[in-house]
Amino acid sequence: MNLVIDMGNTMTKLAVFDRQMLQDFIRIEGAYMERILQFSGEFQSLKACIISSVSADPSPLVSKLEQQMKCILLDHTTAVPFENNYSTPDTLGKDRLAGIAAAINLFPHEDVLVIDAGTAITFDLITSAGRYLGGAIAPGIAMRYQALHTFTGRLPLLNPSDHADLIGTDTSGSIHSGVLNGVISEVSGIIDEYLNVYSSLKIILTGGDHNFFDKRLKVKTFAAPNLVLEGLNIILNYNLEKK
Repeated sequence: MNLVIDMGNTMTKLAVFDRQMLQDFIRIEGAYMERILQFSGEFQSLKACIISSVSADPSPLVSKLEQQMKCILLDHTTAVPFENNYSTPDTLGKDRLAGIAAAINLFPHEDVLVIDAGTAITFDLITSAGRYLGGAIAPGIAMRYQALHTFTGRLPLLNPSDHADLIGTDTSGSIHSGVLNGVISEVSGIIDEYLNVYSSLKIILTGGDHNFFDKRLKVKTFAAPNLVLEGLNIILNYNLEKK
């Protein structure tokens, strides 16, 4: 059994896999070592762990967990089951790496576009030959609301809505229209550009806002809310098998 730890900027996700099957999963705020160790201690059969961190220094946690199991700290030097053609691999986000690994596992020998709709909206393309080419990074929905408030003098900070009319009849309605209709048009347009080049493209949606897009995009998509965790587990197994 494997322990997967995804330490984000505000949340840490913990998952236990039995081979490829997700057995248990929790989210915690922050990256509190005591809670992580408590969770891992609930599973006596853990043999290996992978840690992806974009926030806290995971070194103390690695030292603790290595007393119980083999640990891998994901970075750009970690072996991955695909050809990485990104020109600056040391700057490629660990969540993007993991999503790519999971996408290839879901759709081997297919052209795949991964759209991760979270704090940022990322686009990542994997070809049918197993080559990762790169993609794009755009502001996420909440970031767009925040930007309108932060960089103007009078626009309020609104909570994201689930619906927006095309024509806003007041300031709040106009903000919702601009953010939500704008981001749907943007993502739809980018997908169309990819489809012009890769006509049989599979499109995977993940991230905290994946449901928002899944309900509104007119093309066929595949929702995979645990894509990053699954990808981290795949990378861990790939490295264990290479030993």
